[in-house]
Amino acid sequence: MTEILVLGATGKTGRRVVRTLEAAGITPRKASRATGFDWNDTTTWKPFLHDVVSAYVIAPENPALATPFVDLAATSGVRRLVLLSGRGLDKTPAELFQGMHAAEDALRAGTVPWTILRANNFNQNFSENVWNPDALALPVDDTPEPFVDVQDIAEVAALALTTDDHHNQTYELTGPEALTFTEALAKIAKATGRDLTLTRLTPDEYRAHLQAEGVPEEVAAELNLLFEAMRAGLLATPTNDVERLLGRPATTFDAYVSETWR
Repeated sequence: MTEILVLGATGKTGRRVVRTLEAAGITPRKASRATGFDWNDTTTWKPFLHDVVSAYVIAPENPALATPFVDLAATSGVRRLVLLSGRGLDKTPAELFQGMHAAEDALRAGTVPWTILRANNFNQNFSENVWNPDALALPVDDTPEPFVDVQDIAEVAALALTTDDHHNQTYELTGPEALTFTEALAKIAKATGRDLTLTRLTPDEYRAHLQAEGVPEEVAAELNLLFEAMRAGLLATPTNDVERLLGRPATTFDAYVSETWR
């Protein structure tokens, strides 16, 4: 018997990949700390890769772990690897977002057919423990962002995990329209009847804000680099990859708000 492995099975994308596969009649193997998978303990990897045909991969924080995992997947007989990555990664230096860079490099250098999903910021970042709409303070301007819905990512991932049509492809996954953070927040405010305002920070203010919350300096630097790319418009243009792959329009931010902020 062969199975589909989902790393980060309790995370934002992973749990939706699990649900999407289950809705298609597939019971995936769930990998998370709760089920005994630990990126930092390589002895936990092999049991999860046994009899696996496809694996959904979240990049490890430690870049040194990416190649060993891909190599083990190859020797274990895995025939498809689907990696969640970040849009614009090819425009950032390799010393930043090192885990994602290493994971992409490992897939491309390996022997297992791969699919890379480079995604914009998620709609669900507003509702699932990333940004607090009631006290939103970010280093943004009026450059728009085509926020992507996590369910769309999950459905594209499920497609790549279960078919051979996406081998060695890199997809850029976005929503269908670009919104400024002010516009996005206004839509949530209208749906909830709350008074929500955006505080615009400078990069230095944002770094200090993150460090005050205990965020490590290297993570603060990476996040500042992400917002710098966003302000430069590198991530601002929507793509049609979601619609082209799924055969339906990408989920709008309005649909996300209607579903989530009732």
